[in-house]
Amino acid sequence: MTLAALATVWFVHLLAAASPGPAILMAARTGVTQGFVTGMWLSLGIGVGALVWAVAALFGMATLFHLAPSLLWAFKIGGGLFLLWIAFQMWRHAPEPLEMPTEATPATPFAAFRLGVLTQLANPKPAVFFGAVFVNTIPAGTSLPWIGVILILVLLNELACTLAVARAFSLAGPRSTYQRFKLYIDRSFGGLLALLGLKIAAT
Repeated sequence: MTLAALATVWFVHLLAAASPGPAILMAARTGVTQGFVTGMWLSLGIGVGALVWAVAALFGMATLFHLAPSLLWAFKIGGGLFLLWIAFQMWRHAPEPLEMPTEATPATPFAAFRLGVLTQLANPKPAVFFGAVFVNTIPAGTSLPWIGVILILVLLNELACTLAVARAFSLAGPRSTYQRFKLYIDRSFGGLLALLGLKIAAT
């Protein structure tokens, strides 16, 4: 594998990781509500979820979905329902006042990590990207050491994009704005996530 081919794989995935979707949305909300440290745990979970999709694609996930399309249909329905459940929780708790934690004592890091993994796995967009686009950018016969490098780049891309969003929304200005307009912002986040869930389940 050449460095030019590796750069192509890296750049194509970076564009996909940076595109708006449930992962970016959850990174923004976690940053503004729980601070950057908890956002880091969420981002790590999102990165691990992306690695799961990448490995699955490399080992024939797209072929499995082609042979058994009902599995993909069931997966889309389940993922859409999961995102709708998160959206409902955001909407329901939007009127409640928020106690902002300090970044030195983040709330439930494991819960944030788990939410990151589940958010990524519940979204078929990475499954389609890795299964239909990502594997086709990797030259045939690429050796295992190069595959390892590619997977590291996938993790770094996901971390870079979601950490940047979590950090931006954890700053004093955005957090102060969030405190003032929590009801409207939470319901906007919830509404967007619900639309994404419905789109996933329906396509």
